Amino acid sequence: MRRHILTGAPGAGKTTITDHLAAAGRTVIAEAATDLIRTAQAAGDPTPWKHPGFCEATAALQRDRQHAADRLPGPDQYFDRSPVCTLALARFLGHPVGPVLTAELDRAATLYAPTVLFVDLLDTITTTPVRRISLTEAREFAQLHADAYTEYGFQIARIPAASAADRTALALRLTRP
Repeated sequence: MRRHILTGAPGAGKTTITDHLAAAGRTVIAEAATDLIRTAQAAGDPTPWKHPGFCEATAALQRDRQHAADRLPGPDQYFDRSPVCTLALARFLGHPVGPVLTAELDRAATLYAPTVLFVDLLDTITTTPVRRISLTEAREFAQLHADAYTEYGFQIARIPAASAADRTALALRLTRP
């Protein structure tokens, strides 16, 4: 089984691409941090990412989803982010890297395909209750992602700004065996 990572800055279009991949019958594993943020916001916490334990909780959910994905069918899986993204988030937020995230980072190179699909930013970013980041901050965050993936030995395959259909087609071409 091949596990492919889609990464990039918030608002780049990763989730749109994974939605298209799922519609095309591919196995997709949703982004953990976004789900944690939505759950916390629904419970009354408007900014859960500010808590020092947020990255550990994200890494734990990513681990649990990766284990659950082992039972899913298909030769390819597409992950909307990975623990390396969580490392970039911890660095961006100034949060500690705890034992769960450390353990997941140690496993990352053996779990995921060596080439990461890096979704480039579009020219604008839409702020949402979950995504509260400026375009300038998103660019900085994108660089932190690229640096973290390079540090952990991954190759980066860029998916440039284009239509969602074209980006999805490129993701499929890049992950062909």
